[in-house]
Amino acid sequence: MGIQLPRWVWIGAIALSCVAGMVNVVGFLGFEHQAITHLTGTTSQLGMALVQRDWRNVGHLWGILIAFCLGATLSGLIVQDATLRLGRRYGVVLLLVSLLLLVSIPLFKQQQIWGALAAAMACGLQNAMATTFSGAVVRTTHLSGMFTDLGIGLGHLLRGLPLPMKRLTLSGLIISGFLAGGVGGAWLFLHFGYDALLAPALLTGTTGASYMVYRLSQRLRGNR
Repeated sequence: MGIQLPRWVWIGAIALSCVAGMVNVVGFLGFEHQAITHLTGTTSQLGMALVQRDWRNVGHLWGILIAFCLGATLSGLIVQDATLRLGRRYGVVLLLVSLLLLVSIPLFKQQQIWGALAAAMACGLQNAMATTFSGAVVRTTHLSGMFTDLGIGLGHLLRGLPLPMKRLTLSGLIISGFLAGGVGGAWLFLHFGYDALLAPALLTGTTGASYMVYRLSQRLRGNR
């Protein structure tokens, strides 16, 4: 199945996957060594913690799951529907993502689980926004679907079937963006610690503010 997405969606998906890669690496390298951007492993860890009766870890893991879901819920409240157009409130969501990442930095430095919860909520926000504006084609915080699409494409190639090149290209770019974010996030963490999260916070904040200014200028022009 082919996909028809504007260029700005492609650029946004790659940029957000890079942001998620940075945040997730910081979570892994931090004091809890906890994945933040995807919930499959977190849910598995929760199952193990329940069996082991590690109630402290159970609380932390439930917190991550709930925070991510709350972020997605907030995104749904703000964006409201799946209509793909620049008029939606994407700038507000990006600014909230930036704010949550900024809030998480001092909390991480104090080794408080609230830092991971704030970062997880930010990731839920951005993933829900990307899911909404792409019509559920794009996921930016985890790569299972992207690798699945690549595998399907390889199977089609081996059978001599037509390849969905746009979908495969988008999957490859999102994977590359996430990997680049992971490399950059690891380098920044090794040199600056939790201040590495300033990079994704500034990226999302600057983009969100710029977008809101652009939308305001468009409205002012339309009122003339």
